Amino acid sequence: MNKKLFQYYILDKKQKERRIIADEVSFEYAELGLTEEERMVRRFEYLMSLEEPFILEGEEIPFVRTVSNTPEIYTEDEWNELKKKHYIHESGYKSNLCPDYEKVLKKGLLELSENGSDAYKRCVSAVLSLARKYEEEAKRQNRVELALALHQVPAYPARNYYEALLCLRIINFSLWVEGSYQISLGRFDKYLYPYLKKDLSEGKITEEKAYEFLNEFFLSLNKDNDIYPGVQPGDNGQSLMLGGKDKEGKYIFNKVTKMSLRASEDLKLIDPKINIRVDRNTPEEIYTLCTRLTKVGLGFPQYSNDDVVIDGLMKLGYEYDDAVEYVVAACWEFIIPGVAEDVVNIQALSFPKVIDECLHNDLLKSETYEEFKSCVRKEIEKETDENCEVTKNLHFVVCTLLDNLMNYSDGKPKYVNYGMHGVGISTGTDSLTAIEKHIYKDKDVTKEELIKAVDEDYQNNPELLHLLRYRTEKLGNNDAIANENLKFLVDSFGEYLNNIQNDKGGIWRAGTGSAMYYLWYAEGIGASPDGRRKGEPLATNYSVSLFADINPLSLLEAMTYPDLRKVINGGPLTLEFHSSLFNDEEAVKTVGRYVKKFIELGGHQLQLNTVNKERMLDAQAHPEKYPLLIVRIWGWSAYFVELEKAYQDHVIARQEYII
Repeated sequence: MNKKLFQYYILDKKQKERRIIADEVSFEYAELGLTEEERMVRRFEYLMSLEEPFILEGEEIPFVRTVSNTPEIYTEDEWNELKKKHYIHESGYKSNLCPDYEKVLKKGLLELSENGSDAYKRCVSAVLSLARKYEEEAKRQNRVELALALHQVPAYPARNYYEALLCLRIINFSLWVEGSYQISLGRFDKYLYPYLKKDLSEGKITEEKAYEFLNEFFLSLNKDNDIYPGVQPGDNGQSLMLGGKDKEGKYIFNKVTKMSLRASEDLKLIDPKINIRVDRNTPEEIYTLCTRLTKVGLGFPQYSNDDVVIDGLMKLGYEYDDAVEYVVAACWEFIIPGVAEDVVNIQALSFPKVIDECLHNDLLKSETYEEFKSCVRKEIEKETDENCEVTKNLHFVVCTLLDNLMNYSDGKPKYVNYGMHGVGISTGTDSLTAIEKHIYKDKDVTKEELIKAVDEDYQNNPELLHLLRYRTEKLGNNDAIANENLKFLVDSFGEYLNNIQNDKGGIWRAGTGSAMYYLWYAEGIGASPDGRRKGEPLATNYSVSLFADINPLSLLEAMTYPDLRKVINGGPLTLEFHSSLFNDEEAVKTVGRYVKKFIELGGHQLQLNTVNKERMLDAQAHPEKYPLLIVRIWGWSAYFVELEKAYQDHVIARQEYII
């Protein structure tokens, strides 16, 4: 690690002192009556022209933001007019996509833009102009190797490993300036390793030097992440994928893979977010290596199961050659580099809201549990239809640079599918289990009693609250009733949604993620039949209830009981392990075997956190003592002290597992 760079950019954050604010441009663009693409290209040229080169002594992967803001291309009135005609997702700019980095590295921007539009050529010119500024600054500092590399990339093909990393940094930097966000870094070890392999075989680089370059590249992704958009600081989507099968079925695990795990462990930073693809044949040693990174407490790596994901994507219509290249978007959603413009987080279904509607509208008239389940299925379909209807006539702002780094045929993506999160699945499952057991099976609670208690937030019936909250089986303990109710929700949601076509000609994909909805959707309903009180949050992603006492060994069987290929938009089983669990190497191996078992059982995605509740509580009281304490939130990691208290409290409330 370059300690000087770490001190300057990470600890002291000195780069903030150099930042300026760009002028607003929207009113000028509106007055000129410019097209959307012209506005985007002009803004990009303007912002890139404001950027000034800055290279610290010894810095080999430079580029740091001078401009701290990205002014809007549309006025507020213009946005409002657009919203009358279109559905605008999030900020309206493209996100959660993955360019074809291999193409950029092999060809360079000049060749790629030869037959491109004038708008694309102008974008490329703006990128190369800033690269020339950095080249001149490198020459001024007598940094010969850096100057030569900047003269080559990103204009021309990367000739070696160092130039490949530098090119990636410049492209990543430029895409953020353009206004696209949460852009994945793709199959990092797959496209980068050929450069390292060639350099090592020719004696042009040592493994130690290669690691230093990679280490600095990772650090460079953290220079400006405080100004990247997200629900909370850290939610910037700088994710990369390691491992996984290639098109011939060979598993990828190379020197870049190992160095990436090591660099993340050494730096202990929130970016890049590390994901790794595994399958039932992945050796135990790889799980052990990954668990050593988990031990650090970054919330990395997140695991994806090739056996389930590739097959699940193909069942949705993705061709094998595309499905096998899958990566994750900002958090966990599965996307295809280069050819897909899937909108993977466009809507979310609340399972607790579905159950709440049926509790109040259908429970009294449902003579059997099967009748009640039928009502729940119909409500899922109704809510799903409403969510799909809202998204019609979707519009994204043109992102010329990003679009031209993809492999679109005739300017059109191969896949334009939409993803819908399935939120609060444990609350939904546990509520169904409570209703089945106490209303229909044991008949020790009346329908009227349950509805009244829920409406009164259990304030007048503490005995029932205790029964439902602590003495009724919860999802995760491999209870047969709970398992069947989980399967029912997964099947009802996945089978229905996955057969709906969106208005772009693509399909819808069901998932088990939650994003920020685990807090937002909890505010929209009262108490739940599982004993959750009003105002209490839902569990994040594909996880058990916050107040469930779960056996971690039973949990694997329970959470892999459904066919998770039906909800392959993504959404990991998220588990918190107490930091004391990782005290020795044998304990690390035990956790690795635990992960391997989940994959062998057919789990789709798994995310492990290493937490210490006492440390987090102390950090709430004394934030100045913990500036670099990192926690995993839902699909991303953040500095604990920078989060809003609601997000801090949720992490603290999650169960700490010991195996």
